[in-house]
Amino acid sequence: MCLSMECSWKTVLLLVCTSLGIQYTAIRSLRDTFSAPCSGGDLCQRREVKEYQWKLFCDDGHQTPESFHSPSRKHIVLFATTRSGSSFTGQLFNQHPDIFYLFEPLYHVQQAFTNSSARLRKILDRRALLGAYRDLLHNLYNCDFYFLETYIKPEPKDHATASFFRRGSSSALCSPPVCEESHDKLEPEEIWCFKNCRTLNLTLATTACQGRSHMAIKTVRIPEIKDLKILSEDPRLNLKIVHLVRDPRGILASRMTAFMDQFRAWKIWNATGRRPHYIDLSQITRTCTDLSDSVETGFSKPAWLKGKYMLIRYEDLAKEPVQKAKEIYKFIGLGMDPKVHTWILQNTNGSNNAEGNYKFTTTRNSKATAESWRLNLAFDIVQTVQRLCNTTLSQLGYKSVGSVDDLRNMSNSLVEPRTFIPFL
Repeated sequence: MCLSMECSWKTVLLLVCTSLGIQYTAIRSLRDTFSAPCSGGDLCQRREVKEYQWKLFCDDGHQTPESFHSPSRKHIVLFATTRSGSSFTGQLFNQHPDIFYLFEPLYHVQQAFTNSSARLRKILDRRALLGAYRDLLHNLYNCDFYFLETYIKPEPKDHATASFFRRGSSSALCSPPVCEESHDKLEPEEIWCFKNCRTLNLTLATTACQGRSHMAIKTVRIPEIKDLKILSEDPRLNLKIVHLVRDPRGILASRMTAFMDQFRAWKIWNATGRRPHYIDLSQITRTCTDLSDSVETGFSKPAWLKGKYMLIRYEDLAKEPVQKAKEIYKFIGLGMDPKVHTWILQNTNGSNNAEGNYKFTTTRNSKATAESWRLNLAFDIVQTVQRLCNTTLSQLGYKSVGSVDDLRNMSNSLVEPRTFIPFL
């Protein structure tokens, strides 16, 4: 029984501890309800080791190295929603040699929660999941990669895993000392990394993280910016929040291309002009609500965001990538390394304009891509999104269209000139 119950009680223990801040000693009774006494052997020794690790994670006495609390160290979160240009924007951090960049590490928490039993999902509500997200971010900002081991499936062996999500999107995880394989290019590509670097040693990842001066994490899994309040208020993190937004009509069009199964009803509507009765409008209304609430929070300038918040529209970044990248780095308080400038010049003038041709890449004609959805999205769908997301469009300066001609006229941008000044 020790084997069969281990996953259940450790998941509850970790998520409850991290999300609600309960001390390890106060939740031992909860642990006991999901575990049975062991009669000895290697399995139970491993469980005792895990208990000790979780005690450290939950215990107030668990301290992180003082070097990670230096005022000069920047901890950056690229806060965005799915298909808003976040992969492209994340490369602005990934290319900087002093920044350790991670692509969607919260994926592992989401998967662990989703794949848990129905019984556990009833116990662990949305607050618990968000708490687990925040706690993982805090530990990763302190270069604690061992904290991920409970979430990665199959569980890492000797701190090594071949299941780290989109490892190749982080150049730091594809370069020495984490990956010793040589490569021809200045920066390893994701496909090259997947084929050549293979197993990720989390101990080496920790070492590489400690060797870089700053850290940036991209996430599309935290719904609202106020969910980052606890991290923002931690004076040790010196958190910088780059809030990336995009026209909801463009977001929907991109999701329809990238996630065909989930957005099949929308694609049928787009292709036939007939709206399916079973279409799930919440797939866009929820996004717009979260966008609007987050923007309203940022614009209201709460004290906990002072000096830590910057909003940028993907369309502005795509139009003037070098200038906007400089503004982002100025907000962060770092100089823009020449490698970043070179990457922008090499990766924003691609010849492909059809988003489906590079739905998971970052090389594109960025200016043409930003509003390319206007050529592919049916006018009826555009009107529906405009009605459902009117507040969001108005907040962010996106123009509505009243006819097919207005929609298809690419010489007239639907992005109003707006200046979004960082909250300093």
